[in-house]
Amino acid sequence: MTVLRYLLWPFSILYSTIMLLRNWLYDKGWLRSEQFDLPVISVGNLTVGGTGKTPHVEYLLRLMTDKKTAVLSRGYRRKSKGFVLADERATSETLGDEPFQYHRDFPDALVAVSESRPAGIAQLLHIQPAMEVVLLDDAMQHRPVRPSLNLMLTDYGRLFYKDHVLPTGLLREPRQGARRADAVIVTKCPADLTQAQLTDITRQVHRYSRPDTPVFFSAFRYGNPVGIGNAEELTKRVVLLTGIANAAPLLRHLTDKGYEVVQHLAFADHYSYTLADLEKLKVLLEQEQGQGLSIITTRKDAVKLTDRALAAHTSQLPIFYVPIEVYFLQQGEAFDALIRQHLRSYEAAKSIETDKI
Repeated sequence: MTVLRYLLWPFSILYSTIMLLRNWLYDKGWLRSEQFDLPVISVGNLTVGGTGKTPHVEYLLRLMTDKKTAVLSRGYRRKSKGFVLADERATSETLGDEPFQYHRDFPDALVAVSESRPAGIAQLLHIQPAMEVVLLDDAMQHRPVRPSLNLMLTDYGRLFYKDHVLPTGLLREPRQGARRADAVIVTKCPADLTQAQLTDITRQVHRYSRPDTPVFFSAFRYGNPVGIGNAEELTKRVVLLTGIANAAPLLRHLTDKGYEVVQHLAFADHYSYTLADLEKLKVLLEQEQGQGLSIITTRKDAVKLTDRALAAHTSQLPIFYVPIEVYFLQQGEAFDALIRQHLRSYEAAKSIETDKI
């Protein structure tokens, strides 16, 4: 532990104590936690920063295409207030980055943002009374709603049981918060993890979670680059453009695929691109050393770059995004079965209630 971490340690103890007290009050029922009569699946984590929540929410949306599904988020860094339902006028500024991406990529799902998750769910049920499932994005610490299924993600590169609470580390709450998880997913795993490594990680997770909590291991599968600009062919010399928490896996993927990343323009997570940024990119490509370059970005960034305010300028640049999908190293069928069984349990309970009436 560095000297700075030693100096910050008392603040971590104070913050941990506050979070433990808060969770104890919710667990004892002294702080209200609302439950709903339909499946509410939370996808969250204990860690600040990207653990892959967005691709996992998308995985669930693809898994539940036969259900009337809604996604509810707080809409981090959006410029709107209150409950906002995504529609044709929606932008990343009114919804936030991830909800806007869900809205663009899954038009059949209702997508909404709200600072209050209980009020947001109530609004969604008012809009769509036949709603069958609600996905809560990044809601592990949002205790006013008690999800029916709590999925906790932890990044293989930053496993929660090796981390410390803020500000010494990156945990939003103490490791014991994992006891609320109904399943733990270790994300961004290398494809070649051995059985011994899988077993050891599971054992370490179970030191903090309930002993019967299933532990799954997922990885990213990168697809072929998709053009959103004026180039038909992607060159091997590229500029990488990212505004995400951790671009290292994408950078590693591009290197493995033989791309020469001549420059990485790395902006902060949730960065809002401007016309000035696109003009700078254009100048970069026009420079002699920039000839023959393409621009590669993420799906999350591409959604913002093709928003109405920037689309005309983006279309003039040789920009491509790399789509990603989640897959499980093993027990993918078991994870799918866990989700489907959870949904069926609510359907069965509703059927029994209907028969009684």
